[in-house]
Amino acid sequence: VQLQASGGGLVQTGGSLRLSCAASGRMSSNYVMGWFRQAPGKEREFVAAIRWSAGFTYYADSVKGRFTISRDNAKKTVFLQMNSLEPEDTAVYYCAGGSTIIVTSIMSANSYSSWGQGTQVTVSS
Repeated sequence: VQLQASGGGLVQTGGSLRLSCAASGRMSSNYVMGWFRQAPGKEREFVAAIRWSAGFTYYADSVKGRFTISRDNAKKTVFLQMNSLEPEDTAVYYCAGGSTIIVTSIMSANSYSSWGQGTQVTVSS
């Protein structure tokens, strides 16, 4: 599966952005798509994920209530709606995909086999 991310940009504190990740190739019924982010000098961290068939969603505590992950099955695209953005959300955001990821591993980057290119999100204070 190939992934293509888009939608990053510069926004002021409190603003919103929507990221998109388009997938191409065959996706299994148990496919999971997620978003991770990496700020300068920091480790890559989990943001959100969604199970493609069932639609179950998972979020990092730091983004719960502010970010929403969703999907468009027909377009094979996953979205990350980011509201109430804070300077701490500044990072390069990556979409990722993988099959057969159990719930206890869904926040681990090592569980995902496909990665899109990153898209920069910058939140100014």
